Amino acid sequence: MYEKVQPAAAGLLMANDGQGIYWEESGSPEGIPLVYLHGGPGGGLGTRGYVTKADPSRFRIIGLDQRGCGKSVPLAVDPKHDLAANTTARLIADLEELREHLGIQRWVINGVSWGSTLAIAYAQAHPQRVLGVVAMAGTTTSRWEVDWITETVGAIYPEEWELFVGHAEQAVPGYHRGQSRLVETYRQLIRHPDLEVRDAASHAWARWEDAHIAIGTGGIHRDLRWEDKDFRHNFVTLVTHYWANDGFCDPPLLDRIDRLTDIPAVLIHGRLDVSGPLRTAWELHQRWPGSRLVIDEGEGHGGSSMVEAWRQANDDMASRLLR
Repeated sequence: MYEKVQPAAAGLLMANDGQGIYWEESGSPEGIPLVYLHGGPGGGLGTRGYVTKADPSRFRIIGLDQRGCGKSVPLAVDPKHDLAANTTARLIADLEELREHLGIQRWVINGVSWGSTLAIAYAQAHPQRVLGVVAMAGTTTSRWEVDWITETVGAIYPEEWELFVGHAEQAVPGYHRGQSRLVETYRQLIRHPDLEVRDAASHAWARWEDAHIAIGTGGIHRDLRWEDKDFRHNFVTLVTHYWANDGFCDPPLLDRIDRLTDIPAVLIHGRLDVSGPLRTAWELHQRWPGSRLVIDEGEGHGGSSMVEAWRQANDDMASRLLR
């Protein structure tokens, strides 16, 4: 990996609806513009590991906390935040405002997990602004994918899913497994007026998150980010908000891949990824003429060799663009 260089500039972009979007920039001011889109929704930039995946001598590296999370303000759990206006279309508009604010004409997009959904959605909306896409652990946040990750994959972790669905049944007497969507039930629980109800739901959701990404990562490990109650509540609020609405992607992204015909892409996916099965990346690749699919046989929803492939994909993208 490349050195984790410190930001050369950072700021809070006030979007046209009054929301503040945190952004930061590192690398070469004269380099190829590259924007990183984090996962979640609501994961934020975290410890800034994304900057180590792009050569700082060849890229102008931009990161941002998507609205409602990280250092952006107000957070999704803040009463001042208009959660109803937090949609994929609005995130795309934020990216356009940031691009114009930074004086960038076109950029390479990096997206991981949910970030790949946003990357594809942005590229479909503004293909003329995209030099290329690198997507790792790709998703399109379709209804099939959301139902898979919240319900179907329980067949692989039945004991953990029983705790996950059991909490919903205990907390919402009218909920019965298989009769309504579990993600919608958790969306309601995390917005309940009782703090104790919200906190219990956030713990149950966090435990399920740790479980379904465990394959290929050496077993179930607790994500230390969950120790921060504010982060946990905010993350679950945004994830359930987006997932219950199928990522606000209508029509589904796979139905609009023809808009990306002239955009090169590298799709990196783990064979063992049960959170987001390889099927999605495979279908994207089949419909996207300019894409290259890299399948890592030993990894799941991320891992060291997938991260290496991510860095290599950016290196290849730079070499291609600087010919």
